[in-house]
Amino acid sequence: MHVAGAIHADVSTPGPQWLERPVDPNKLDAALWSSSTVRDDDGVISVAGLKVTDAIKQFGSPIYLMDEQDFRQRAREFRDAFEGWTVYYAGKAFLTRTIARWVDEEGLWLDACSHGELITALQAGFDPARIGLHGNNKSVDELATALEAGVGRIIIDSLDELDRIIELCETHDWHARVMVRVTPGVEAHTHDYIATAHEDQKFGFSITNNQAMVAMVRCHYDPHITLSGIHSHIGSQIFDTGGFEVAARRTLKLLSQFTDATGTQLPELDLGGGFGIAYTSQDSPSTPQQLAANLREIVAHEARAYGMIEPKLSIEPGRAIVGPSTMAAYTVGTVKPVDLEGGTQRVYISVDGGMSDNIRPALYAAEYSAVLANRSSQANTMLCRVVGKHCEGGDILVHDVFLPADIHPGDLIAVPASGAYSRSMASNYNHTPRPPVIAVDQGEATVLLRRETMDDLMALDVGK
Repeated sequence: MHVAGAIHADVSTPGPQWLERPVDPNKLDAALWSSSTVRDDDGVISVAGLKVTDAIKQFGSPIYLMDEQDFRQRAREFRDAFEGWTVYYAGKAFLTRTIARWVDEEGLWLDACSHGELITALQAGFDPARIGLHGNNKSVDELATALEAGVGRIIIDSLDELDRIIELCETHDWHARVMVRVTPGVEAHTHDYIATAHEDQKFGFSITNNQAMVAMVRCHYDPHITLSGIHSHIGSQIFDTGGFEVAARRTLKLLSQFTDATGTQLPELDLGGGFGIAYTSQDSPSTPQQLAANLREIVAHEARAYGMIEPKLSIEPGRAIVGPSTMAAYTVGTVKPVDLEGGTQRVYISVDGGMSDNIRPALYAAEYSAVLANRSSQANTMLCRVVGKHCEGGDILVHDVFLPADIHPGDLIAVPASGAYSRSMASNYNHTPRPPVIAVDQGEATVLLRRETMDDLMALDVGK
């Protein structure tokens, strides 16, 4: 791929090498969709018993449709596979008060990384002791909210933040339970923007230059703070557990060195999340059971190497729980064939959403899949690019996909694996209201987030 993005690449051979023309364009790849997503005899896709066509008639287009039982099942699978560990649902992937309630009911803990996520969890009645607070630049207000509520842990990311916590504790007679986030120097196999454990980035304290040890010692000896352990997160959308092996080795070595320096063994280690999911047919994610077996083996091996008692472990899946549970559905507005060099052709399918409801393809060339959702088709397939309605050449939802040649305005397109970092990263670019999120269970629809309206947007505009 061209460094400036797919739209700048050599167009004489459009489409990635992994993309194959489907034998049956009406068939759904079960690996990409929630467990209840099916296509009926008329070719209409439904989720948990609700037809996409009926959902759009009731709630409008575009729309996110979430399979509630699929979400719950994936949460339980992580909970059960990692029994004995603490599983934090990463709220940044997608969070509402209802989602927080589901997470609680399925026995997971909750990770928040902003004031808004923290308030959402607290308003949902989530036990503060089972909430963790992340963030590389936590404000005094959000730290105060967390400390006053009594959150179970604050992940410290800088010495400035540590100073704020100490001052707040001294002023209000609060006590902080914390972990120190470290950068173990791991180059995770993912996009640069979502790789978070190498040295040259904004998160955490470096292990190699002793910053991490300095922060840990300061926390350990401060009377207002209980240091429970260290935190490491190597990135997102990761399929290779090799990076976790390196991270475990380096973080456990740091824990061992801390014990040598202070005489205290810290009880906890968080290895983060970032477990990948299938967005296209080229993706082969591990199951929670496979991940658990691999990580348990890695941690046990490294702990033995340092002669340590295995610390209590925690992980933070978000995308792997909510991502596959949700599809996005759009209405086709225009169909435009474009002739390319070498005698090939790509067809641009414009829909009524775009980068405002899924920024990932534009931000880091994330790949997605798409299918015709409102009917089946016996037409031959053609190479398409699904694009949005925004005033940007990079407003692309699906870079390359084969769709039926008879697709036309008014058809519906469904994009699987849209639950993580779609609505949570959505914007109002071009003054576009954000779509609703509708949970579906046994044919019943529940609005988690309603559709924004023009009145909502204008309510923020205080000018004349």
